[in-house]
Amino acid sequence: MSSEPQKNTLARRLTLTNAIMVVIGSVIGSGIFLTPQNVAANVDVPGLMIGVWILTGLLTLAGALTNAEVASLIPEAGGQYVFFRVTFGQLTAFLYGWTTFIVYQTGSIAAIAVAFAKYLGYFVDLPHLGPELEAWQLPLLGNIFPLKNIGVTMVAILAIITVTTINYFGVQFGGMIQNIFTILKVVAIGAIIVLAFSSGKGNVDNFFPLWGMPSSGSLLAAVGVAMIATLWSYDGWNSLTYLAGEVIEPQKNIPRALIFGTLAVILIYVTTNMAYLYILPIGQIAQSKLVAADVMDAIFYGWGGAIISAMVMISTFGTVNATSMTTARVFYAMAKDKMFFKSMGEIHPKFRTPNKSLVVQCIWACILCLTGTYDQIFTYVIFAGWIFYALGGAAVFILRSKQPNDVRSYKVPFYPVIPIVFIIVATWFVYNTIVEQTADSMVGLFLVAAGIPFYLYWQKQMTKA
Repeated sequence: MSSEPQKNTLARRLTLTNAIMVVIGSVIGSGIFLTPQNVAANVDVPGLMIGVWILTGLLTLAGALTNAEVASLIPEAGGQYVFFRVTFGQLTAFLYGWTTFIVYQTGSIAAIAVAFAKYLGYFVDLPHLGPELEAWQLPLLGNIFPLKNIGVTMVAILAIITVTTINYFGVQFGGMIQNIFTILKVVAIGAIIVLAFSSGKGNVDNFFPLWGMPSSGSLLAAVGVAMIATLWSYDGWNSLTYLAGEVIEPQKNIPRALIFGTLAVILIYVTTNMAYLYILPIGQIAQSKLVAADVMDAIFYGWGGAIISAMVMISTFGTVNATSMTTARVFYAMAKDKMFFKSMGEIHPKFRTPNKSLVVQCIWACILCLTGTYDQIFTYVIFAGWIFYALGGAAVFILRSKQPNDVRSYKVPFYPVIPIVFIIVATWFVYNTIVEQTADSMVGLFLVAAGIPFYLYWQKQMTKA
């Protein structure tokens, strides 16, 4: 009798180690291998390049420290979706979940899976069709070429289906796979750092000048645009909160995992970029198409592409797994609130996972792969994600006001300074993105606002019920 209700609930099986691995694995994907050249091209001063990675890391840490307090008070599956529902109401929560589903996280799954497939193509000749078939467009839907690079697309879809299957059969199994791939990717990146500094082929002069004005003439604008790339690389730190319903002792372990995991990522990112700079001058980094491969080529001539391709494959597969595992819990929580498709709120009676939510997420991410539009759409909404991050920072003030007497197993240090700094910088980043990339920002806001009719529909359905 007592075990029956448990079949309809998620199982708390993730340890602190699992949780830390989820944070690191969700954040470190392909970004550290692909974005340093964008940062170098925008700031073109060595010290500023490293400074942007540190600044963004500290901003991410401030967000993690702030969100950790909220997570300790609301340890429920769905993470920030639930935080917004409690603090700002159902509309804000729904728009966050809507943006997450339409492209913010599902588009990320698609983009990272495609990166995995492209690097597999370094070792295997992936199939492709003739020029006429690859040029075929879906009628009435604009520049969508579903048969273009079909080999890459099929491998990406297979990767998404594989990680969905892994996570379908239990969060403990998914967590074990995540541990393996996170350890592998950290070891791989650590190898780049050690080899770079021990190779004898670097130059300390590459780190200077430490300070200077970017060639664009505007320090704040250059740093703001460079941060778009670094924030993409740091994105995913809050994904652990989606799994709050499955972490053992969540009030203690979620804050610890957010903090330890974020600190580990900052250390990895900053030292990796220092290793890049030690081997290559900033001008060469800015011109590079794949800086990590160029660095390894400088150390092991002719082998850089193969070494980095293998590393990126390990890293991206782990990130696709982590993102798929965590994000499905947002749609599960929405469905439980009767604000999404009802079946997505079901739990598998044996595996205790949100199986329908995982499957629907998988299907939509695969469709995004086929459209080939995920990269562009993700560019539109990356800044919108930081609107929600800023709101998440404000949630800690609302909860302190609404629930002043609740026992807090964790409190954000230096309150209210850290949350205020996080909100101010996040708001500035959103403003700078709107000013510097106005057209993309407006499309992003439109995509978020497009969720309002769907919200009204489900609100009406909930009222009828």
